[in-house]
Amino acid sequence: MERKRRLSGEERRARIVQMLKDAKDPITGQVLAETTGVSRQVIVTDIALLKASDEPIIATNRGYLYMGKKRSTSLPKRIILCKHTPEQTEEELNALVDCGVTVENVIVEHPIYGELTGSLMIKSRYDVEQFMKTIEKKEATLLSVLTGGLHLHTIEAESVAQLDTACERLLELGVLYQDDVN
Repeated sequence: MERKRRLSGEERRARIVQMLKDAKDPITGQVLAETTGVSRQVIVTDIALLKASDEPIIATNRGYLYMGKKRSTSLPKRIILCKHTPEQTEEELNALVDCGVTVENVIVEHPIYGELTGSLMIKSRYDVEQFMKTIEKKEATLLSVLTGGLHLHTIEAESVAQLDTACERLLELGVLYQDDVN
């Protein structure tokens, strides 16, 4: 029986980057650990080292994503301000993805720590379902709870019309924040 050669740290990190570049969907730390023959904690350290060397890797609730894939044209983006209860989160996210929008992140302004950003990269109802299941399973608190429901999202779509439609839908739901002062 031939014994598999253990990868050096540098070789392992190169393999992780290649796997993330090739992936269409996020890859969990556990899958990276199993594939490279190391522990999940080693992967966490490897990802930190890769980020420190300017590799554009983000962690989402579904795993790691490599963000260096450049498109020939950049897609329209918009930052929107929302306010809602935790119970309205699923409805908000489904409304956005139903309009063909990707929800890149959630951002809150914390009084002590300043701006806190959580990567989401939610683009389908399946992603929303997985996000909500993770919150429930981990008994996690949404970042927006820190700010009474007020939060920002960076959203992206193939067209400005899709962004406009998504904002109109959130207005209908009473989720898109509107300043009452003119």
